[in-house]
Amino acid sequence: MPKKNSRYILALLVITIFSLNGYGQVVWSGTGNDTAVVVDYNHPQKYEIGGITVSGIARFDQRMLLFKIGDMIEIPGDEIAKSIKKLWETGMYEDINISLISTRGDMAFLELSLKERARLVSFAFSGVSKSNENDIREKIKISQGNIVNDNLKITCCNVIKQYLIEKGYYNCSVTVKEEPDTKVSNGVNLFFEIHKGKKVRIATINIIGNQEVTKAQLTKGMKDTKEKSRFMPFYKLDTFALYMFKHPDYYASKDILEHARDYFSERVKMRIMKSSKFIEDKYETDKINLVNRYNELGYRDAKIEDDSIRIEGNEMIINIKVHEGKKYYFRDIRFIGNTKYNSDLLKQLLRVEKGDVYNLTQLNKNLSMNEAGTDISSLYMNDGYLFFRAIPVETLIDGDSIDMEIRINEGKQATYNKITISGNTKTNDNVILREVTTIPGQLFNRADIIRTQQVLLALGYFNQEKMNVVPKPNPEDGTVDIEYQVEETSSDQFELSAGYGSGSLLLSAGISFNNFSFKRMFKKDAWSPIPGGDGQRLALRISTNAIWYSNYSISFTEPWLGGKKPNSLSAVLYYQTQNYNGYKKSDERYSAISIMGVSLSLGSKLKWPDDYFQMSHTLMYQNYHVVNYSYAFVFPDGYANSISYTFALERNSVNAPIYPREGSNILFSVQLTPPFSLMNNRDYATLEAAEKYKWLEFHKWKFNISWFTRIVENFVLNLRLKSGFMGYYNPAIGNTPFERFYLGGDGLALYQLDGREVIGMRGYEDTDFTPTDGGTIYNKFTAELRYPITLNPSATIYMLAFAEAGNVWTNIRKYSPFSLYKSAGVGIRIHLPMFGLLGFDWGYGFDPLPGQTTARGGKFSISINGSMD
Repeated sequence: MPKKNSRYILALLVITIFSLNGYGQVVWSGTGNDTAVVVDYNHPQKYEIGGITVSGIARFDQRMLLFKIGDMIEIPGDEIAKSIKKLWETGMYEDINISLISTRGDMAFLELSLKERARLVSFAFSGVSKSNENDIREKIKISQGNIVNDNLKITCCNVIKQYLIEKGYYNCSVTVKEEPDTKVSNGVNLFFEIHKGKKVRIATINIIGNQEVTKAQLTKGMKDTKEKSRFMPFYKLDTFALYMFKHPDYYASKDILEHARDYFSERVKMRIMKSSKFIEDKYETDKINLVNRYNELGYRDAKIEDDSIRIEGNEMIINIKVHEGKKYYFRDIRFIGNTKYNSDLLKQLLRVEKGDVYNLTQLNKNLSMNEAGTDISSLYMNDGYLFFRAIPVETLIDGDSIDMEIRINEGKQATYNKITISGNTKTNDNVILREVTTIPGQLFNRADIIRTQQVLLALGYFNQEKMNVVPKPNPEDGTVDIEYQVEETSSDQFELSAGYGSGSLLLSAGISFNNFSFKRMFKKDAWSPIPGGDGQRLALRISTNAIWYSNYSISFTEPWLGGKKPNSLSAVLYYQTQNYNGYKKSDERYSAISIMGVSLSLGSKLKWPDDYFQMSHTLMYQNYHVVNYSYAFVFPDGYANSISYTFALERNSVNAPIYPREGSNILFSVQLTPPFSLMNNRDYATLEAAEKYKWLEFHKWKFNISWFTRIVENFVLNLRLKSGFMGYYNPAIGNTPFERFYLGGDGLALYQLDGREVIGMRGYEDTDFTPTDGGTIYNKFTAELRYPITLNPSATIYMLAFAEAGNVWTNIRKYSPFSLYKSAGVGIRIHLPMFGLLGFDWGYGFDPLPGQTTARGGKFSISINGSMD
């Protein structure tokens, strides 16, 4: 066959195939007075395109065709076939026809007939909640105007099903209905009918082939693949008892706790923090965790041979077949390459003895970077050996025993070169760098880097979850650059609240700028919205009910006085007044108490015993003014003055300010007034109360401990102790009626102008068991379990469960440390950068109040900025 004819026939076949498969049609026809068209498919002819008309749609860009008016093309030919294919690939049309209308000599006139696919007008869902619907809309990513075809509908249904499967709805189904729109031409509406079915949860995880390690031990390592909760403590108890009777030797070989664990592990499963939802990628990770768990128990050769998943109704059964292999033990361990420290010291830090179960995970932790910082790597890195490496190598496997070599490359000591900060968009570099303990020229020290992270987080300016340190070693010159990567978070706080108490509405407003800059106040471009970046703190607050109570305060703190030494200076000025009968000051019936105070504090960070310590000295003056007040107060008219000095010593190693996981805070303070009564010869026993308490005198001692430890991951235990004692100098005066301790309630001392110190205790009010005149001794103990819901810096939320005990006594003679009021309950904390820490707690008081015989019962409390803690 001639080559040219073959090409024509091939083009004809392409056109025919496109036509048969729905890609489009080529129609040849001749009409009117034009020359009759006779198309010879075996002998295509060349024509000049004289005109192209389009029908079926209003607008069409003829540049989408591979030919134009004036072009010479073969009819039939490649240009027409390829044009049809190109149009079809756009997905915009469901029917394409190219017709030869007529010819005039060598000129051909074509008509392009197109039927456009329907366009999406709207879409809706049924069978899901509003929140699920919003999630689905984001995932399917379709919008008004999209072309609607089978591919779009199938893709949307698959995306919806996958979304539901990830939520645990494995038996879900999705159908879609297409209906023409009544208002928009060629427009359609899609209706997705979703049937979620019931959630499929993991009912059973069967471990097959485990001979030595129990299922409970293995599944404990599967962090995100858990069986659903069940409580069947007596399930097959008769079978268990019969087996125990028939095999007494087996049960004698284990202690009772092991048998109890084996019995209840399959019968009682309570899932509080973890879901039994199946997530495929997490399941794959948990299979690795299962093998790792075997390895930690000495089964070095353990592996998963096979696994399968079966769904029965709303339950999922997972079968995992394992090969355990033999259990191995450490035998001889040698250190090679160590010159700085001897092998005996390194063995002590390694904490692995001959005969210990072969646990490579624990060995690696003790070699490098364990959380306590007591590993061998820390020993070297805290002395500058940044390039230190320790590689464990198995040198001999003899039966069930393994010999190891720890091959050490000490490298040379490194010094800090450049220290840089990145990510600080508001806080000035010098504010951060002055807190940094890694100084250029000093030897590299891993402990210093960790300490610097803690200090920077304690500032409260940065996201604790995004803090990062990037060391950039330079092995050529033995130096290292350190980059501290931070992410600014809002540290300013605004409070606006309203409360109802004592028959009136109390309005409060407060604002705290915690990263303020006083020196930039006079720079116009610094007000965005307020000058900041120097780490100073400015706080203002007002509370009033516009009738009989007002409270105003302002405070300022400079954390680095002079800018060179870590000394802080704080100043506070406040004024409170409480009108008890609503009369104006000019009225003789006016009755009120007011307090005005000012304090000045100087604090400094210490290097000894370690750099977690800080010390402060505070001078404070308070003036109490009592006018015509005879309602059970110590005197109806007069003034009382208090001048005091407070010394405080604090050690704070808490690793984060908002959600601490580790560390402690220990505070000791003593507040002293001058012993005015001992400086003169007056007989204070015979003086009137107004004269006796004109100059207050007391000494107040306080001791607080708060300790945090991580139980697992972010699950934290917090133990706290608070205690206080107030004494006097002169028995003729006794304890001052001002500034006493009140225990109970939410820790807020609103409307109380006697200088009282309120210590919150959940489950009780501050008037429940505290004496009317307050106490001079108190103890409070707290145990708290915390678990975060979210650690997002824009809204940190965590749940807690607590148990508390405490009491307050009027004097040392009545002090009974074991006579405590007890409570327990649950709560939630919400930290919003603009509002601080908000707390909501429900506590149950177990003990009857004085004069009562039944328990105090439940009480709901709200706390602000840790007032309950």
